[in-house]
This record gives sequence, C-alpha cells and structure tokens, in this order.
Amino acid sequence: MLQTLILALVLIPCLVIAIVFHEVAHGYVAKLLGDNTASEQGRLTLNPLPHVDPIGTLLVPGMLALFGGPVFGWAKPVPVNQRRLDNPRYGMMAVAAAGPGINFVIAFIAAVIFGLFAPDGVAFGTSETSSMILVDAAGDFRPLTTMLFYSMLINVFLGLFNLLPIPPFDGSHIVGGLLPRSLAGQWQKLQQVGMVLLLALIAASWAFGTGWISQFIMPPVEWAMSHYLAVAEFVSGN
Repeated sequence: MLQTLILALVLIPCLVIAIVFHEVAHGYVAKLLGDNTASEQGRLTLNPLPHVDPIGTLLVPGMLALFGGPVFGWAKPVPVNQRRLDNPRYGMMAVAAAGPGINFVIAFIAAVIFGLFAPDGVAFGTSETSSMILVDAAGDFRPLTTMLFYSMLINVFLGLFNLLPIPPFDGSHIVGGLLPRSLAGQWQKLQQVGMVLLLALIAASWAFGTGWISQFIMPPVEWAMSHYLAVAEFVSGN
C-alpha cells in the first residue's frame, strides 16, 4: 500500500505535466497558424486547473493505476477552429501532431536529466530498470530519478497512444488530413462520435482487462523507451 501511494505521488504530477503541455502545444501551434481561439479562451496557460477534466485527468488514470493497467488520461481539449487556420487541412494535421510531439520532447529532456542524476546500480535499457530506479544501491528511495523515469514512460505512452488513428485521438486528425477529399468528409463525420468510441474503449479495458491494451501499445512504447534510456546512458557516461 505504501509503495502504491508513493508511486501515485510520483505519477500524478508527471501525468498532469504531460497532459497540460500536450494541450497547450495544440493551442500554441494553432495560434501560430492563424487560429487564436485557445488564446482568446485563456487556454494557453501551464496552470493545470483550466485543463483538468475530472474524468480523464483524475478518475480514469487513478483507476488504471489502482488496477495495474497502463496509466493514461486526457485533459479538456483545447478549442481549435479549423476554419480559422491559414491552411485548414494541413494546419489541422500540424496542430494534431504538436501534442504528441511535445510529449516526445519532454521525454527526451527527462532522459537527459535522468542520465545526469541516475543512482549507481541502474541497469540502463533492461527490463529491470523500472524496479531498480525506486532505490539506489544503498536501498534509499530516489524520488527525483523515479519521477524522471516515469516522466519518460508516461510521455512516451501518451504520445504514442494519441497517435492511434482512432477518433478523437490526434492520429485521427492526421489521417483525416492525408485522406482524399472524397473520403475526408466521411472521416470527419466519424470524428463527431469520437467520444463515444473513446468511452467504449475505456469500458472494454475495464470489462476485459487492460492486457489487450498493453499487448497492442506496449511493444512500441518499450521500443521507444529503449532509445530514451540509451540517451540517458550516454549522458551518464556508463
């Protein structure tokens, strides 16, 4: 129970930071491309409160963490008016890609800092790393390196999960921009029921267990994590 509480105290700030930067990145790129909607509504802020969704930011990740599933969540979507973008079609693709993109950047920064402060005895790039970074060789808890490791993991997972071509994830907007115009309209209609699809996905994860999600998304997450840990190892000089 104590370890679960400690992990929750580590995971929650990492998740909030990942989600807030993800949403702000959407709004900032939209502003650069001509749409000031997010700025006008006060959503271009790193203050987490305007972005918190009680279900997606708190309830869902909390329940997944409690039942040992992959921790993910979402914030209130930053408003984007596609028609105000300089190039609505490709501009929306750039806006969608900005969220996962900033998650991968945060993961890289966390990897660099992790490499600088990793305790002695950490085996970079092994399956044992996630359990080893909780304590150093002397058995003392290392909160900073633990938080940095999970910051890498959460941001990589969130970035890749959002690239899935399933409405309302960012990957669906990227796919919509790549489709021929004759199919883009039909794809756009699917976006309108995206939240229903998302809720069905969550319900299925609870009904049938989160193992199927792990089997689908964790191999690319583990592949990406191996590269981020390689960066950390390089920085550490080990």
